Amino acid sequence: MIMNAGRTGTDGRPCYLVPLRWQEADSSRLAGLTGYLRRISATCDVLIVDGSPPLVFARHHRSWDAFARHIPPDPDLAYRNGKVNGVITGMRTATAERVIIADDDVRYDDRSLARVLALLDDADIAVPQNYFDPLPWHAAWDSARSLINRGLGMDYPGTLAVRHAAFLSASCYDGDVLFENLELMRTLRAGGAQLASAPHVLVRRLPPDLRHFAGQRVRQAYDSLAQPPRLTAELALLPAAALAAVTRRYRALAGAACAAVGLAEIGRRRHGGAAVFPWYLPLLAPVWLAERSVCSWLAVGCRLRGGVRYAGQRLPRAATSARMLRGRAGALGAAGSPESNPRMRAVAKRLQR
Repeated sequence: MIMNAGRTGTDGRPCYLVPLRWQEADSSRLAGLTGYLRRISATCDVLIVDGSPPLVFARHHRSWDAFARHIPPDPDLAYRNGKVNGVITGMRTATAERVIIADDDVRYDDRSLARVLALLDDADIAVPQNYFDPLPWHAAWDSARSLINRGLGMDYPGTLAVRHAAFLSASCYDGDVLFENLELMRTLRAGGAQLASAPHVLVRRLPPDLRHFAGQRVRQAYDSLAQPPRLTAELALLPAAALAAVTRRYRALAGAACAAVGLAEIGRRRHGGAAVFPWYLPLLAPVWLAERSVCSWLAVGCRLRGGVRYAGQRLPRAATSARMLRGRAGALGAAGSPESNPRMRAVAKRLQR
């Protein structure tokens, strides 16, 4: 049973918002998510924005209607990234001040739910840390990414906690980007929102299947286009390693591999991460970095061809730069008018209403 995690909103309960889109029915997956959301509903108002095809939507509705609000995305939203359509629809619908936005594979427990909601006492956005459980080999491989991110600063999870008022004050965020969580964080921060990075709040996440994992490799690398210094470093790894191999500078290669392991180990030990990240994961950091460098070059190639493929279409942009968003926020404050993007302007007006 999920414990009471705090009294918020007009009815004293936070909102748990799940944007999703399943192309086909999956009985096992549906049963697992239904049981989890039913437990969450003891504490939170569960709001599921479901962009699934009609037959799948109907089956979901029969499973969830008894304890959750289950709705389709608003028809006026047509962003290329469907998750953003779901989030904006949910934020239009929610009445609670504290809203947890979570992918359908996120699994909060009592402690993590209470801690992430408590962070909103002093912040407008709270960013916890995801970890995979169970941990098949491909999830272990991808966990090296999280450890390196933790070693460098902050990882990006599949869940955020947001104050409703902060979201509304930002009007909306652009859904024609791939890295939608970064876009949301940057947009709110550009409007003056306070962000609380919470790597000590450890939230379980179910691993993807192997096919989905394989399909994520270039898309995850494409996210780095929104972070130019990181992209530059990732692109440099492949030619640097090739040069070292050609010139037989094997000690340099070994040293770089040891440095990667050390950085990942720092990330594993920080903020209690060793409790959920097994000891052997840092050893995978060198091979993950090698994969990321190759995929970063492939991501640049995708950008030159018009963008990375996502949900049957191409997304040219990973995210909007923080500098551009700050400029837009400044212009909005000075002019007292909505964003220049017509679609964002329409969304902003609907949100404010």
